[in-house]
Amino acid sequence: MNNFAKWIKPRREFGDICPVYLREFCVENLADGINDGADFAASGELQAKLTITAFGCYEARLNGRRVGDYVLAPSWTEAAIFPAKAKRNRGRLQVQEYDVSLLIEENNSLEITVGRGWYRSPLAGRREEEGRDPRLDMPPALTARLEIFFKNRLIIMETDEKWLVAESPVIFSEIYDGETYDATQERHIADKYEPVEICPAPPVDIVPQQGEEIREMDRLAPAAVFTSPKGEKIIDFGQNITGYIKFALPENTPGGAKITFQFAEVLDADGNFYTENLRTAKAQLCYICKEGVLCRGETQEYTPKFTFFGFRYVKVETDVDVAFEKITAVAVFSQMRRTGWLASSNANLNRFFENVIWGQKGNFLDVPTDCPQRDERLGWTGDAQVFVKTAALNYDVEKFFAKWLEDLAIAQLANGLVPHVVPDTQQGRGGSAAWGDAATICPWEIYLAYGNKKILEAQFESMCKWVDFMTAGAAEYIWDSGTHFGDWLSLELPCPTIQPDARRGATRHDLLATAFFAHSVGIVAKTAAVLGREYSQYETLRDRIIAAFRQKFPENDFRTQTEYVLALHFDLAENPQAVADALAEKIKADGSCLMTGFVGTPYILHVLSRYGYTRLAYDLLLREEYPSWLYPVTKGATTIWERWDSIKPDGSFQTANMNSFNHYAYGAAADWVYTVAAGICVLEDYPGYARVKIAPQPDPRLQWLSARLDTRHGTIFSKWEHMSEFTRYEIIVPVSAQICIGDKIHEVGKGAYTFYEPR
Repeated sequence: MNNFAKWIKPRREFGDICPVYLREFCVENLADGINDGADFAASGELQAKLTITAFGCYEARLNGRRVGDYVLAPSWTEAAIFPAKAKRNRGRLQVQEYDVSLLIEENNSLEITVGRGWYRSPLAGRREEEGRDPRLDMPPALTARLEIFFKNRLIIMETDEKWLVAESPVIFSEIYDGETYDATQERHIADKYEPVEICPAPPVDIVPQQGEEIREMDRLAPAAVFTSPKGEKIIDFGQNITGYIKFALPENTPGGAKITFQFAEVLDADGNFYTENLRTAKAQLCYICKEGVLCRGETQEYTPKFTFFGFRYVKVETDVDVAFEKITAVAVFSQMRRTGWLASSNANLNRFFENVIWGQKGNFLDVPTDCPQRDERLGWTGDAQVFVKTAALNYDVEKFFAKWLEDLAIAQLANGLVPHVVPDTQQGRGGSAAWGDAATICPWEIYLAYGNKKILEAQFESMCKWVDFMTAGAAEYIWDSGTHFGDWLSLELPCPTIQPDARRGATRHDLLATAFFAHSVGIVAKTAAVLGREYSQYETLRDRIIAAFRQKFPENDFRTQTEYVLALHFDLAENPQAVADALAEKIKADGSCLMTGFVGTPYILHVLSRYGYTRLAYDLLLREEYPSWLYPVTKGATTIWERWDSIKPDGSFQTANMNSFNHYAYGAAADWVYTVAAGICVLEDYPGYARVKIAPQPDPRLQWLSARLDTRHGTIFSKWEHMSEFTRYEIIVPVSAQICIGDKIHEVGKGAYTFYEPR
């Protein structure tokens, strides 16, 4: 789609002000002189299609009415415009298509406002020595095409020299700092329009919409409105979300009055507004009220156009009357379909399940971000790979990940290095074990969840290139080079003289890197087999990595919980049961609590239950004291925290420079509840749940637990409930299944089944 309409931009620099482009037209006038004689079998009724993209986010209005429900279009893709790094492919922008047939009138006014969005806002990760970010100097360019089928003719109107541009009332808008809207400028726009300039197209490919659209998905009313001890007027929406607010002001609001909204996730220990954990992000919305007298009953409403916030609390500063109780919080995320539900007899566990869902909604805004609130909000590859399995249980994320993984392949360097974040804002910095492995783990998990080989076909080259990168960095099959994040934010701290960055944990980086090296090679071998390609070389390579791992890292010398977990989960241990026994003893010696970070946490429950320690796995899952999954729930969490102690037991906060209260990675434990506690297992030989295994593992501390999963083949349901003398199992499968109850195996067809097991 590179032969798209011309790109236009303002002739002069608008600074922070967002431009609004204008094209006025009459359908009859266009029809008189354009494509005369075109032969279409139309019935005479008008049909119209508008396609748009921009370098920045855009909002289109046709005759004053908003075009489409897409928020923050064209979303965020890998632009790959940094010339200093050799990307494997050219960057891209998605283009959106809208049916505007019902918006067309005889005389029309098409307005498209363009904000900085992700493409031209300052984003985290760039170092001072790398110079000014070239994205910031890109113009707010727009390209659009309107096709109208009218009176058996095709009328085409594109962006060209006939368009005009003016400074819009959006006088500031960025991803981190928020937005300022000056409504006093609305009445003056008509006098400010000036000619546009044709400009070169941005150095990217224009591609059709691939991912899910970003939409306004949920709306929340205030749970409380109060004044803090410092005298701050605060609205509590009761739930930490990603999005923005919508508000309306009455007719008597004085023109020129300013209202400032600031956003925060938590209050401090005294109940005051707290934003230190946002770091440099201002995260505020400013609205300057309209001038003049409004008609009786008329209100002025506003919703941000080109930014979003991560928040539960909103502080309001203004001298005008605001109906705080009527302000609405709008949750914004990719339009994914919910597919998974978990429930139990334990209220805190249920709140954890809800926190996992809200964490996914808050961070699946077109890309899988680490957090939605501070000056980061980036597509961290490590977070995505640890959570992808859980993500595909909770929601249908096939399109979501297909789009993001294509961006990963574009961002990947020619030597196979995978950037730490995708889209890559860090100019090619990457190559960390467990982060770069998103290139192999994510496609494989999406294939297992949905049974569609296309994701493997699309990503296979990228997967192989990542393996090539690891192979090049390994000496005698031990990956001991490069810089790695380690077991990020683990509670097992290293010796400062060995690893001064305590956030990277005590797990040895060469052990962790080699373990993921073996795992990714194994995935590529299985992928090649699925695709009918030669795979023996990868199996041989994996065997050699395992042999080297066992020699370099003896089983009696594992030092952290994560070291045990990786050796077991990736099938690297020569004597796995003995290693599992040692892991169990270590967990008990550590106070029967987990000490793992981002890398070890997703797997620890799985390896325990796999080797006969399901009771201990439940000990960890149901634990409410710090550190645990349920500890944040006892502190009022409504999403998953970045750290086990984002709020410490004494009520104080962790260090403000890394303390997100909406960070979904640790929510990966939910996949153990689906697949082990409720027992819904996907089979590699039957991807997409074409055939299933149901093997629930109950625990006496829960009266009951249930899981529902909507698959491509239908709904799977698994529930167990303890009765006086029996445990009752209720299983529904849409396909043939193997149902394992205790030591009994039942081969069944599609249907609903009930089993009883003596307690």
